Amino acid sequence: MKKFEYAQPRTEADAVALLADAKKTTAVLAGGTDLVGLMKRMVATPDRVVNICEIESLKQIDLDDNGNVWIGAAVCLDEFLDDQRTDEFPSAKQVIQGISSIQLQSQGTLVGELLRRPTCWYFRGGHGLLAQSGRMVIDGENRYHAILGNRGPAKFVNASRLAPALITLGAQVRVIGPEPDAEKFLDLEDLYQTPKDENLRENVLQPGQLVTHVILPPHGRRLSAAYEVRHGEGPDQPLAAAAVCMEVHGGRVRSATMVLGQVAPTPWIATSAAQSLEGKVISEETAAMAAVEALAGAVPLSQNEYKIQLAQVAVKRAILKAAGYETGGLDRPMFDEPSESQSQQTNLV
Repeated sequence: MKKFEYAQPRTEADAVALLADAKKTTAVLAGGTDLVGLMKRMVATPDRVVNICEIESLKQIDLDDNGNVWIGAAVCLDEFLDDQRTDEFPSAKQVIQGISSIQLQSQGTLVGELLRRPTCWYFRGGHGLLAQSGRMVIDGENRYHAILGNRGPAKFVNASRLAPALITLGAQVRVIGPEPDAEKFLDLEDLYQTPKDENLRENVLQPGQLVTHVILPPHGRRLSAAYEVRHGEGPDQPLAAAAVCMEVHGGRVRSATMVLGQVAPTPWIATSAAQSLEGKVISEETAAMAAVEALAGAVPLSQNEYKIQLAQVAVKRAILKAAGYETGGLDRPMFDEPSESQSQQTNLV
């Protein structure tokens, strides 16, 4: 590990000043569950590490006058999980529960999880984010790499497990810096990008910028759920994942959002698949059709075609789970007027 300077600011302004120092490369430390490993491997070699965990404004979960929930960048996953003010966001809590690691839940932060660097073994092995413009991935071991959005040099998958769920919930992030008074709010999906060269990263943050909060709007009566296809219980990354959020009236979907995870360099927004649900009653058949539509543009690599079926399973089960079918642990769908087909036991893929 390279020697580095350690800083522990007490205010957001002090943190920005430390991060924006043009004379030093910097890294933000919160839970450290990802950064420490990258530094040990010499993949991340900052001159200065800035610990934000002592900034009081970043350690809180707050509810504003409009009902928005603000989660600070130093709030740990288990704090989000245990806080009653976040109970209206079941899909996010389902993802955290699925991490199945007490250490990661108690030490990892929600914002840190959203900004986790790719787990691609070429990147973590020191070959760069794009691994020779993607050639190493194409010619080598690629079973866990992208099947969507992979036509350019980026073949890795976005590492955040929470991003799909939070995007469907309409989350925004507050970003400050690098100038002392700079502040902006981004829709969470706009935080991510697909890099086209090694000078870019998987997010749009510039040196000296800091994500301070995630802001979640009121959930209302929307139905939401997330589903991950995993090897088994434990902290390992899922093979494929999906999250959905739907407004349902009179037993039919009025509007829906759907985001896939672990399949593309960014959280993959499946707009056409979500629109295919509108006006329909949720059933096994409509969920399966939406799942096929969500993966219609997939371009698998030499060893990861299997991910298409797994992602379809994730989409289908997330839809059914949100609607309250058996896969969600409820007795019947959460509709005002359930039809006969809705009341039947679901035969899952």
